[in-house]
Amino acid sequence: MHSRRTVLTTAAAASAACATGAAPARAAGAGTGRRPASDAGTPATETRLRRLISRMTPEEKVGQLFVMRVYGHSATDPDPADAAANQQEIGVSNAAELIAKYHVGGIIYFGWAHNTREPHQIADLSNGIQKAGAAQPVPVPLLISTDQEHGIVARIGAPATLFPGAMALGAAGSRDEARTAARIAGEELYAMGIRQDYAPDADVNVNAANPVIGVRSFGADPQAVARMVAAEVKGYQGAGVAACAKHFPGHGDTDTDSHVGLPYIHHTAEEWERLDAPPFKAAIAAGIDSIMTAHIVVPAFDASEDPATLSRPILTGILRERLGYNGVVVTDSLGMEGVRVKYGDARAPVLALKAGVDQLLNPPDLSVAHGAVLKALQEGELSWPDIDAKLLRILLLKDRRGLFTNPFTTHEEVDRVVGIRRHLESADRIADRTTTLLRNEGGVLPLSRLRENKVLVVGVDAAPPSGTGGPPTTVLTEALGGLGFTATALSTGLTPPQTLIDQAVAALHDRDAAVVATYNVTADSPQRQLVTALLETGKPVVQLAVRNPYDIAQLDGVKAALASYSWTDVELRAAARVIAGRQKPTGKLPVPVMRADAPGTALYPIGHGLTY
Repeated sequence: MHSRRTVLTTAAAASAACATGAAPARAAGAGTGRRPASDAGTPATETRLRRLISRMTPEEKVGQLFVMRVYGHSATDPDPADAAANQQEIGVSNAAELIAKYHVGGIIYFGWAHNTREPHQIADLSNGIQKAGAAQPVPVPLLISTDQEHGIVARIGAPATLFPGAMALGAAGSRDEARTAARIAGEELYAMGIRQDYAPDADVNVNAANPVIGVRSFGADPQAVARMVAAEVKGYQGAGVAACAKHFPGHGDTDTDSHVGLPYIHHTAEEWERLDAPPFKAAIAAGIDSIMTAHIVVPAFDASEDPATLSRPILTGILRERLGYNGVVVTDSLGMEGVRVKYGDARAPVLALKAGVDQLLNPPDLSVAHGAVLKALQEGELSWPDIDAKLLRILLLKDRRGLFTNPFTTHEEVDRVVGIRRHLESADRIADRTTTLLRNEGGVLPLSRLRENKVLVVGVDAAPPSGTGGPPTTVLTEALGGLGFTATALSTGLTPPQTLIDQAVAALHDRDAAVVATYNVTADSPQRQLVTALLETGKPVVQLAVRNPYDIAQLDGVKAALASYSWTDVELRAAARVIAGRQKPTGKLPVPVMRADAPGTALYPIGHGLTY
C-alpha cells in the first residue's frame, strides 16, 4: 500500500531535488516502452484505493472528477499575463492554487495556455503539478493529459518527435507502423510527465464535408480504422500512457463542427453497428484505458435528442452495457457549444455524470460546474456510491499508469527520450510510406533535377498545426533545395487574390515547373483559379493536397496530383522526396474521392494509389 507518507516523501524529495538543481528519481519503466510495474486491478489495489476515497471530503471527491486547463509554463510562477488569465477564468493564480482549491483530478495541457513551450519546461510543469497533488490533505497524483494526435492536432511541437496523422497512417496501412508511432509518441509524453493522450481518433470519416474530423480519422473503412485504432492503443499503453478513443459513439458522418454547434448523426442502429462501432469495439478489446464522448445527437439511440455526452441510453446503455466497457469515460470539452447549447454550464456536468461519464473535461467555469455537482449530490440527484465508483475507475487508471509509484520525471529522462535521432528517423521512415499519388498523366512525376531544376512552390501557408516550423511553401522549398532543385517559394494563401495569381504566373514563366499546395478546395475557392492559371502556362504543375485528399475532384486539368494528409514538416518533407523521385509513392487512399459533378460516383476509390 502506498500511504500518504510515501507520496509526501516522494514530493519532498522532488522539492529538494528542484532546490539543488537535480531532478527526481526516474520513474520505473519511463521511456522504456514498458508499463511501470503495478498491482493495478487486484483486490488489494482496489481495497487500497477505496480507503483513499473514504478519506476524501465531498469537495475533494467532486474535484477528482474534473480535468481542467490552467494557464502558464510553471505550476507556481506563471507569467503575469497567465496568472491574470487564471484569476479571471478560474479564480486562482496558478496550477498549484487550482489543485489546492478544487482538488482537480487532472490537468490538460494546451499550447495556447502556454503549457508546452519546450520539453524541459513541460517536465518541470508536470513535476510542479504532481508536487501540488502530493501536498493536498489527501494526497492524490494528477492525471496530466493532452491532445497529441499528431498530424493536424498536436499540442507539443519540435523538438519532440512528430508523426504523420491518422489519415496519413491509414494511407500507409501498416498496423506495425501505427503501433510504432504511438509507442514512440507515448514514450516521449511519458518522459515529459504526461500520462494520458486523447488519441487515437476512432471516428470513421464517411463524410467528405466533415469539418472537424477529416484527416484526424484513419479513413472511411470501419474495419481498417478498427485495426489502426487497436494498434495505436497498444503502442501508447505499452509506453505507459493511457490512450483515449474518441469521439463515442462516432463523429465521422457530420457536416457540423461540435465546437460551434450541435451535430446530428442520422445513422440507424444497423448503420451505426456497421460503420461506427468497429473501432470502439477494437479499442475495448485492446484494453483501452479511456474513451471520450461526442457532443452529437443520435436520434436512433436517444429520442430525447440529448447530445451523447449527456445521454444515458448511449453511454450506459450502449457503451457500458452492450459493449461491456468498464474503463474511464471522459467528456469532450465542456466548453464546446455542442454540449452547452441545450442545458447550460451548470446542468451539463450533472447530466454527464448521470449518463455514465467519469471525468468532466475543461468546463468553461469550474466554480459553477463544481458547485452544481456538489449541489446535485446534496439534493440526492446524484448518489455518493455512484461517485465513489467513478472515482475508483479514475484512481485505478492512475495506478495502472504508475502515478502512485512515482509521478515525477527528470530532465535526464527528457534528454534520453524526447526528439532523439532514432525517433526522428522513425518518423521520416513512416512518413515515406504515407504520400499518395492520385494522378500522374504523361509521367509528370517524378520531377527531374536536369529537366525541371527550377521549381516554383506556391499555395497555402496555413499556420503549422503543431509548432513544427513552416510555413508549408518554405518547408517544401527547403526540402526540394536539399534534394538538388533550385526552388523558390511564393505564398499565395487560402484565398489568393488575382494580383497574387498573376504574380505566380509571371514567376512560373522563368521556371521549369510548379508545385502548388492546396487546402480543402471547394467549388468556389480561388485556389481553383490559381491552379488553372498555372496550368495555362504549359509548364508541368504538381498539385499537392496538404489537408483533405478530396481537392483533386475540384481541379480540372491537373495531370499530377498528390495527397500528404497534413502540412506538418514531417509529411511535407516526405512529399518532397516523392516529388523528387527519391522515394516511390506507396500510400493508398483510405477514403474515397468522389466526383464533384456526380457526388455518388467515386473519382478514386478507397485503395487507389499509383507509384513510379
